[in-house]
Amino acid sequence: MQTRPLGRSGLHTAPLALGGNVFGWTADETASFSVLDAFVDGGFSLIDTADAYSRWVPGHAGGESEAVIGRWLHASGKRSRVLIATKLALPMGQPGEGRSGLSRRWIRQAVQESLRRLQTDHIDLYQAHTDDADTPLEETLSAFAELMQEGLVRAIGASNYSAPRLAEALATSARLGLPRYEVLQPGHNLADRAGYEGALAALVLREGLGVIPWGALARGFLTGKYRTAADLAQSPRGERIGPLLGDAGMRILAALDEVAAAHHAKPAQVALAWQMAQPGITAPIASATSVAQLDELMAATRLVLSPEGLARLDAASAASAA
Repeated sequence: MQTRPLGRSGLHTAPLALGGNVFGWTADETASFSVLDAFVDGGFSLIDTADAYSRWVPGHAGGESEAVIGRWLHASGKRSRVLIATKLALPMGQPGEGRSGLSRRWIRQAVQESLRRLQTDHIDLYQAHTDDADTPLEETLSAFAELMQEGLVRAIGASNYSAPRLAEALATSARLGLPRYEVLQPGHNLADRAGYEGALAALVLREGLGVIPWGALARGFLTGKYRTAADLAQSPRGERIGPLLGDAGMRILAALDEVAAAHHAKPAQVALAWQMAQPGITAPIASATSVAQLDELMAATRLVLSPEGLARLDAASAASAA
């Protein structure tokens, strides 16, 4: 399978990354292990998680996804075949505990906790989950540089950064001779294009960064399984999909159905193939709770959309790019 570079890090990935947000949440450990095995055995390698997953679930403290992946790594012996990407969350823990932000102190503590849960001696891609305007970029980037010098981290990235802040971070790295963010993880999909397309996209193309968008299937909306309010009860994520069931969302689903029929494919495969075809996109992140779901997603890497299909999808989703 042809791989794509993750910026200038020296790391390469197939054009699809596996989202770990469901591990230990909507996918139990047995299902998670099956999905992880199938992903790697299918020729893929990049697994994305975060120390905050799945903190939003009652009774969870965060780190559940990392812990599941760590137990799978230990049981499977496949560490050398994967790229582990995780994120340092903001906030993490309770106010006043000193467990939030991108300070040197918290970065050094958080990486050790992630390494322990993941049962590995290094993280391939360590990402700032959210910008921290209260900590100087010099402190954050210097702390990341220490982790790289110590062999704990191979490359660093940023998630949910604005174009001005990402540009400032890159300039700070260049000025101080520090490792730079090589990867951006923005929210981006057919139903939500505006946050990434424009200044961010221009910046990453100019600077040669890798881009691994989260939310590639808009929490499942772009699979076509949610078309009416009654469908929202199918998933714990359903209530967050409700706002997409308007005219704009229906136009996108209609275009996905049309292009999918023309290519003998599924809507989810078309949505991912569209994203893989966008300039600068390295590997969209998509999650699966079963091997059957994963097989459908992996097939998207073999789907080449026609120029007419790409144009149809661009037109239908134009409002989400505004």
